[in-house]
Amino acid sequence: MSRVVADVITTGRLDLLPLLVEHADDMAEVLSDPALHTFIGGVPETRHALRARYERLTAGSPDPGVSWLNWVIRLRGEDRLTGFVQATVGPSARGSVAEIAWVVGTPWQGRGIAQEAAGGLVDWLGLRRVGTVVAHIHPDHRASAAVARAAGLTPTGEEHDGEIRWRLGPPRHDR
Repeated sequence: MSRVVADVITTGRLDLLPLLVEHADDMAEVLSDPALHTFIGGVPETRHALRARYERLTAGSPDPGVSWLNWVIRLRGEDRLTGFVQATVGPSARGSVAEIAWVVGTPWQGRGIAQEAAGGLVDWLGLRRVGTVVAHIHPDHRASAAVARAAGLTPTGEEHDGEIRWRLGPPRHDR
């Protein structure tokens, strides 16, 4: 499998823009609410720490068979960043598999932004013939489960690090 490269994804209200190190300043503010980390763990990162992480992410995976794809979510009507989506695409026994995730800053939650962004990402991955899409969601995170369901994923009943594995694609185990 060759590397997949992120490009702009446009949905009804959103632009998913490939991550740049320069996004760290705005994203540090978007991700600054400690409550945002209830299910994803950790604490809000400083601008400096986020910039360092974005430098690593934009450099790409050291494994040539794995693509690290990261986008910031821009809400066009407000011309501001509101969160991010990401996908790690790699080989599996039957094609390629993408592990996806999404985070929307607290002030923009409840507006369907995560649902629209995740749906746009899943559609984009489908156009690139990614055979399976998976997400790992905390069993108590109802909002994230609703996002996954709206994007076409279904819970598998499998647990990984205390989270439920959701899948879109062939029913098999990608480990």
